[in-house]
Amino acid sequence: MTEAATRQRRTTGAPAWASLMAQDLDASKEFYRELFGWEYRAGPQQLGPYVRAVVSGHEVAGLGRRASGRQLPIAWLPYMASDDADDTAAWIRESGGTVAVGPMDAEQAGRVAVAADPQGAVFGVWQDVQEPPLGTAPLGTHGAPVWFELITRETAAVEAFYCAVFGYESKNSGTPDFDHRTLCKGGVPVAGMHGLGDAFPAGRGPHWRTYFAVEDPDAVAARAAKLGGVVARPAQDSPYGRVAAIADPEGARISVIRPVDVGH
Repeated sequence: MTEAATRQRRTTGAPAWASLMAQDLDASKEFYRELFGWEYRAGPQQLGPYVRAVVSGHEVAGLGRRASGRQLPIAWLPYMASDDADDTAAWIRESGGTVAVGPMDAEQAGRVAVAADPQGAVFGVWQDVQEPPLGTAPLGTHGAPVWFELITRETAAVEAFYCAVFGYESKNSGTPDFDHRTLCKGGVPVAGMHGLGDAFPAGRGPHWRTYFAVEDPDAVAARAAKLGGVVARPAQDSPYGRVAAIADPEGARISVIRPVDVGH
């Protein structure tokens, strides 16, 4: 979770964007407005109503309305940067993943695809076209995504897939009892993978978790509960900063973190 990672937004495999398709778009907009102070601008509409969240003039995330009849879980979707979304989609298929949507143009902003790894974890691919590119808020900006973490059963089962598709260098950042790997580009950490083994929750498949930077995780978690959300894990200190896990009123789970390298 470094400043260098923020500068690498256009590097293939680096975090580029995060998006949520909600059942009640208006209610979700209000929840995150109160939680993070987001304002909103209209975004691409070809897949239905969609807005971009804005913090301090920076577009940081997207909110849309889930199409009726779709049974996918309500969850935040991370988008990894690509300099060629079509080429990345071909690598996903060749490496054992699936491409469910696209690649397709998102109006004039960029080119997008939605895919899943061989274990079923869903993620997006984003190729920037517009200037300035999406997702380039300064590191530590309150309410902006700062980290993506894959929650899976075993990291070894999908490590080769992500390294092949995005060119990651994978480093063991765990212990014999803690299955964790850090994914880097050019030596810069850009995402993580956490294998839960037998502790993996029943009824939930592998998935990506989005971390949002905040100044006070304890206060944000308390605010989420007052707004109708759930505190899944109270704030606690970690090697990367103080972090809490919360879920919005529709069950979309995120983590909020005060990163250690923001100067707090």
